[in-house]
Amino acid sequence: MLISVKKLKKDFVNDEVVTSVLKEVSFDIEKGTFVSIMGPSGSGKSTLMHILSFLDKQTGGDYLFENKNVKEFNDDELAEMRSKKVGFIFQSFNLLSTLSVLENVELPLTYTNISSEERSERAKKLLEQVGLSHRLNYSPTKLSGGEKQRVAIARALVNNPEVIFADEPTGNLDSKSGAQVMKILQELNKKGNTIILVTHEKYTAEHAERIIKIKDGNIIEDIENFCRQEAKEDLIK
Repeated sequence: MLISVKKLKKDFVNDEVVTSVLKEVSFDIEKGTFVSIMGPSGSGKSTLMHILSFLDKQTGGDYLFENKNVKEFNDDELAEMRSKKVGFIFQSFNLLSTLSVLENVELPLTYTNISSEERSERAKKLLEQVGLSHRLNYSPTKLSGGEKQRVAIARALVNNPEVIFADEPTGNLDSKSGAQVMKILQELNKKGNTIILVTHEKYTAEHAERIIKIKDGNIIEDIENFCRQEAKEDLIK
């Protein structure tokens, strides 16, 4: 099992007032699956993603990644997990305008032992995969929103992660660009990539094969084998 969450809790304390954001959440995610975590603003879905991606720690319960209990990791081990095991796709793209498209994709490999030649080759292959081989030396400021997100996808893949976390990846895109991004994510999943998508959008969530619905810190529904026919047809076009 890639991810196993058991009675996961997360509380935030402000001026001695305790706010429970996650309330004993439990689920498993197998390697190679495409899962949407869906819920309204304030539901706890982003907090859950931050814990699953080693950006935050739970207050209680257990989170096992590849059968290892994450709460036993120190800060250095968590940082290593973030750099080697996961890739991130954000709603706001998080590209550096001072770097070229190619350099942005290479960025996660900067502090590794991989040679500059291999970093460049790997980044070029991924940019070709997302249809941007003609934009290698462009500044991100010269790209459309959809192109920026495709660069972010290439960057998320460059370290060969075990799982890709996509946080509202279509939130800043028009419907056509959003559909293109979802098609790329679907194709990546077909190639074996594990994808965890966080969204409040029903249509976006429905492109996954499983939807975990969360509200007020609780899982209210967990639907497997979901990917609806219309979404499949959209991705084939």
